[in-house]
Amino acid sequence: MAQPVASLTYKHVHARRRARRLFDASAAGIALLIALPILAIACAAILIEDGGPVLFTQQRAGRFERLFTIYKLRTMCLKDCIDGPTPSNSSDPRITRVGRILRKTSIDELPQLVNVILGNMSLVGPRPEMPLMIERYEHWQHMRHLVTPGLTCIWQTSSRSQIPLHRPEATALDLDYIRNASPKLDGALIAQTIVSVLRFKGAY
Repeated sequence: MAQPVASLTYKHVHARRRARRLFDASAAGIALLIALPILAIACAAILIEDGGPVLFTQQRAGRFERLFTIYKLRTMCLKDCIDGPTPSNSSDPRITRVGRILRKTSIDELPQLVNVILGNMSLVGPRPEMPLMIERYEHWQHMRHLVTPGLTCIWQTSSRSQIPLHRPEATALDLDYIRNASPKLDGALIAQTIVSVLRFKGAY
């Protein structure tokens, strides 16, 4: 009896992942279409202030620590767009005037909807970290990479402005999400994220 049970369990998990993938891609596609006018205005503002390119790309660690390219609107001066620690406050001199607005409103994160459509990211999951940052991880922190990274998570909605993402306290929140992940929790985190964005809460 053990083999059929294992087979059914595998099929159940596979079906759940497939259903989530379908939801992520569909929801991200719709959201991207709605956001296109905002993205067009933001891109024009970047070009007018600081010239191109309007996109900032960077390598991040995904599920099982496989590297992928993440997309954001560029918020820093061209000469400062390198692999390194990201700005931790709005007074960082590397951030442009337009960039401050984009970061405060989280508009700079909208291109990551493309990452969700491509399957590199999910709508909800631990935020993807830079490879140079995960080199600082304690052994147990790598468990956060057992799932696909996301646009939002518990850390994003509760501690983004208080705890750096690489800190063990942030990882503890990610593991708490992994243990308790469910459609209900995902829906709650998405709703909290929308409210936080509309209130400009937690962003800088």
